[in-house]
Amino acid sequence: MQKMKPSRPAPVVKRDWSWRSQALRHVLYQVVALALIFGAGFYLLGNTLENMRLRGIKSGFDFLLQPAGFAIGESIIPFDSAESYGKAFLVGLSNTLRVALVGIVLATLLGTVIGIGRLSRNFLLRTLCTAYVEFFRNVPLLLQLFIWYFILTETLPTIEEALRPLNGVFFSKNGLQFPIPIWADGHVFTVIGLVAGVVASWFWTRQAKLHFEATGKTRQVVLPAVLLLVGLTLLGWLLGGSASALDIPEKTELNVVGGGSVTPEYMTVLVGLTIYTAAYIAEIVRGGIQAVPFGQHEASAALGLARGQEVRLVMLPQALRVIIPPVTSQYLNLTKNSSLAVAVGYPDLVSISTTSLNQTGRAIECIALIMACYLTLSLLTSWIMNAYNKRSLLKER
Repeated sequence: MQKMKPSRPAPVVKRDWSWRSQALRHVLYQVVALALIFGAGFYLLGNTLENMRLRGIKSGFDFLLQPAGFAIGESIIPFDSAESYGKAFLVGLSNTLRVALVGIVLATLLGTVIGIGRLSRNFLLRTLCTAYVEFFRNVPLLLQLFIWYFILTETLPTIEEALRPLNGVFFSKNGLQFPIPIWADGHVFTVIGLVAGVVASWFWTRQAKLHFEATGKTRQVVLPAVLLLVGLTLLGWLLGGSASALDIPEKTELNVVGGGSVTPEYMTVLVGLTIYTAAYIAEIVRGGIQAVPFGQHEASAALGLARGQEVRLVMLPQALRVIIPPVTSQYLNLTKNSSLAVAVGYPDLVSISTTSLNQTGRAIECIALIMACYLTLSLLTSWIMNAYNKRSLLKER
C-alpha cells in the first residue's frame, strides 16, 4: 500500500507593517479620523464651557438633585413638586415608554391586518384598506394629532353627560375612567398563573409548529393557547382566594373620582401614533407577502390549504425576513415621533425636559439627557429586533 505523504503545514502569513502595507494605512487612517473627531469634540466642549463661564451661566448635572417645583399632570409613577428634577425626568421617560410600547403593539396588529386586507380578493375590503393607507400616510402626523385632540376634547360630552358604555366606565372630555382591581396578597398567585399561562401558550404554539413542519398536518393554535392562558390565570386567582374587590369610579358634582383613568392627551398621542404608523407597517407587510415566490401560493393550493392557512402558515413566515428590517425602522420612528406629544400637552420626556430647561437654564444638559434617552431606546429596540430577525431567517440546508 502506498503511503500518503503528510500534508504540508499552512504557510504562516507575515503582516507587512511598512508604509507600503495597505492594512497599516487603513489602521492609521482610522486612528487619525478618530483623533480628529475626539479633538473637535473636546475643543467644542471646552469652548462652550468657557463661554458659559464668562457669561455667568451655570453648567453641570447637579440640578437633577434639586426640587423640581412643578407638578406633572399625568404619570404612572407618583410625583410631587417637592421631588427632584431627576425623578421628573424618570416620570417623563416612563410616560414616553407608556406611549411607545403600547403603540408598537397596537400598530403592529393593526398594520398586519390592514396589509393582509390589501391583498384580499374582496373588492370592498381591499378598497377600504387601500384608502386607509393612502389617507393616513399622506397627512402629516402633527395635523392628525390636532384632529384627534379636537375630537376627544370638543366633540365628546362633558363630564356631567359622560358616555357610560359599561357600568363603572365613563367616557367624556375628561378622558376615560374605568374600574381597576384593588391589590391583595392573593393576586400574587394570579400573576404566577398568568406567567404560567404565557409559558404554556408559547410551548403549545411551538409544538404545533414543529408538528406541522414534521408531518405537514396543522393543529389548532389560537384556541388552545387562549384556553391555557385564561385557564391557568383563573386557577391562580382561585388559589389566591378569589380576591375580587374593585376600585370603581364614582361621579361627583365636579368630576369622576376613583378607579383608573386615561387622559385625552394620552389617548390622542396613542391613537395618532398607532394609526399613522400602522399605515406604513401595512405597506411593509403587503410588500413582504408579495415578495414570496408565487410558487409558494401554488404549492399551498395544491396542499388544499385555505386562504387564511396559506397566509398564516406559508406566506407570513417566509415574508418575515423581508418585513422585519423596515418594521424596525417604523418602531424607531414611532418612539421618536412620540416627542410630538408636547404639542397636545402630554407630559412626555421632551415636555418635562423643556420645563426643566426653562426653570434651570441648563440647556445643554437637558438636551443631552433627551438625546441619551432616545439613543438608548433606539439602540435597545434595534438590538431586540435584530436578534429576532436572526431567528426568523430561513435556514439553508
